[in-house]
Amino acid sequence: MAGYAVVDLETTGLFPGGHDRIVEVGVVLVSPDGEVEGTWETLLNPGRDLGRQDIHGISAADVLGAPTFPDVAATLADLLRGRTFVAHNAAFDSRFVAARYGWFGYEMSVASETSVCTMQWGSRLLGLPRTLAGACAHLGVELRNHHSALADAQAAAGLLQCMLGEVGPRAVPWREVYESAARAVWPAIPGAACTCVCRGNATERAVPYLARLVDSLPEPCGAGAEAEYLALLDRALLDRFLSVREQAGLVAAAGELGIDQPTAVGLHRTYLAALARAALADGVVTADERDDLDAVARLLDLDPCEVDAALEGSSGGCGRTEGAGFRLDTGTLWSSRGRCRCRDRCGRSGRRRLGWCRARR
Repeated sequence: MAGYAVVDLETTGLFPGGHDRIVEVGVVLVSPDGEVEGTWETLLNPGRDLGRQDIHGISAADVLGAPTFPDVAATLADLLRGRTFVAHNAAFDSRFVAARYGWFGYEMSVASETSVCTMQWGSRLLGLPRTLAGACAHLGVELRNHHSALADAQAAAGLLQCMLGEVGPRAVPWREVYESAARAVWPAIPGAACTCVCRGNATERAVPYLARLVDSLPEPCGAGAEAEYLALLDRALLDRFLSVREQAGLVAAAGELGIDQPTAVGLHRTYLAALARAALADGVVTADERDDLDAVARLLDLDPCEVDAALEGSSGGCGRTEGAGFRLDTGTLWSSRGRCRCRDRCGRSGRRRLGWCRARR
């Protein structure tokens, strides 16, 4: 007898047949006698927003480099094949698994006829509360990191072990389900072993994006490449926020354009100097403008004293400011915290257009 596959999923929502997707899978393989034989887990990139992040705690940065469901489909099928599917509220998890395989044209043997629900059987056999946390507390089963897929799967496996201990592995009341799962025919799904991604990988990768650029490249980049990089940087910084995806995109673009780390640092100083000149255009740098320049310096991985150097328009401070290579053209939007106070009452919150609107003080 093959045993059990105890599964838990974290999802973007409640409805597998619609827009909702799986964002994390945890599997615990359990022998017919209740011994844990192995575990497997991975985050999945759902290709959409992550839904209730306040519940599952998975960040966009975590799933950025995660595999998609097709990437893990073959591996997951191998883990489930021939085993009884077990989950706490198995109807929910089995429907999601079947729906995701069905989306890609595979009819899987994951249904009520081949599943054991620890929520239902725990109530019948042991009088357990409905929730996973309540059932675990009742029996003293460890539940750490609730709403992490593997942690919840391990807790459900603990409940299964308690039930097997109560009735005996050979006298389980779900015998027909067990035998049906063992006989079920699963389609062959092509695919190689994938690289799993677990929670916390974003923290491990949280290196300032400038540090991810190589220190030197064989060929020096030209003025066109530098202008293209600055234009991309200008667009990315318009909202004064660099997402993980934008940082990765800037690193990739720099590599494609032949821009190494020293060149990027120089270009970032050039960009900051251009903003400083724009702030000084009317002779006064407001507190909002200074805060904005400080924010840009942080995003560009520049030392705060670089702002003073840029405003002085000299090589003072702790680094040189290169101001000749990039200008903010008339009509360029740039972000400044606060609301524009021009007499024309343009009303543009947090933005000015150079040559079109200048704050009157």
